[in-house]
Amino acid sequence: MKVLIVDDEAPARTRLEGMVGDLDSCTVCGLAANGGEAVELASAHQPDVVLMDIRMPGMDGLEAAHHLQAMEQPPAIIFTTAYNDYALQAFDMHAVDYLLKPVRQERLIEALMHAQRMTRIQIAALDEADEDHAARDRICARVRGSLQLVPVEDIRYFQADQKYVTVCTADLSVLIEETLKALEDEFTDSFVRIHRNALVARRYITGMEKDDEGRACVCLAGVETTLEVSRRHTALIRKLVKALEKKG
Repeated sequence: MKVLIVDDEAPARTRLEGMVGDLDSCTVCGLAANGGEAVELASAHQPDVVLMDIRMPGMDGLEAAHHLQAMEQPPAIIFTTAYNDYALQAFDMHAVDYLLKPVRQERLIEALMHAQRMTRIQIAALDEADEDHAARDRICARVRGSLQLVPVEDIRYFQADQKYVTVCTADLSVLIEETLKALEDEFTDSFVRIHRNALVARRYITGMEKDDEGRACVCLAGVETTLEVSRRHTALIRKLVKALEKKG
């Protein structure tokens, strides 16, 4: 099995690397110091198992696990942590096991054997829906075969087109395979529906105007594109614009 090791402390990474290296059935395919690096390395090396710390600067292990599960072939995840108060959250993320530091060799072997019994298909088939998860602060998109993390705070709008959704920021536009409805439910506090095919970030709404055909459109800071507002949503968007104008 290919194993990716993720920990923000170099001695912990080195120790786990040595322990995994002693096992005939496993090879270490990468070392990461935080969740963001873990997602990038997992995309590049396609590990079977990720041994991952939870408390890390930047992207923590729980958020990284969420992104890893969105991969076409998600790895099995084994959390390694010095704290036992994350166990419920870890298993909510469908972790295969939860090892307390310092990790003992016999527990590591047990966890890796468990991971080996769980095929990638079984991992992917686990129920992804979890109403208790907080909204993500990054969206994971596949760009030219690699995973790219887009900060939600930078996103101007989501726009649906058949089975894909375009994620647009001031600097880039990428496609993701998520439904607009699921995105609306997750980001209901920060995005608003303006049309059956579009959600826009409340914080970036700057006004409304009419296009050449007399249709109402919303204007967003940082992008030249204006998006059509359907009749059923026009009153709400006008109300939001007026509220923003008063604040301004």
